[in-house]
Amino acid sequence: MLKKILTTTALLFSLSSFAAVDVNKASAAELDGIKGIGPSLSGKILKERNKGNYKDWPDLMHRVSGMGEKSSAKFSAQGLTVNGSGYQGGAAVEPAKGKPTDKPKAAKS
Repeated sequence: MLKKILTTTALLFSLSSFAAVDVNKASAAELDGIKGIGPSLSGKILKERNKGNYKDWPDLMHRVSGMGEKSSAKFSAQGLTVNGSGYQGGAAVEPAKGKPTDKPKAAKS
């Protein structure tokens, strides 16, 4: 019976530790709990949030230096959300570098 109680407690603790952290509601300590967000980045996030809540991920990435696509994807995978939404990627997709694409030629008749 004790083993069952300890297992259940451990499971509940692990689930609560991965609970979503919404950037518009989180405290500095909650933001710091996301791996990769330290006091400096959480301070930037909170400072910008004081000017107004973040609308979406692109808004967060635009307003907070140090928040790019890679870091946003990483933080989202750890439970960070903006208005309850995880980062979907592709906010600002650049064309592939290299050989320019050829325009299709008009068919001759």
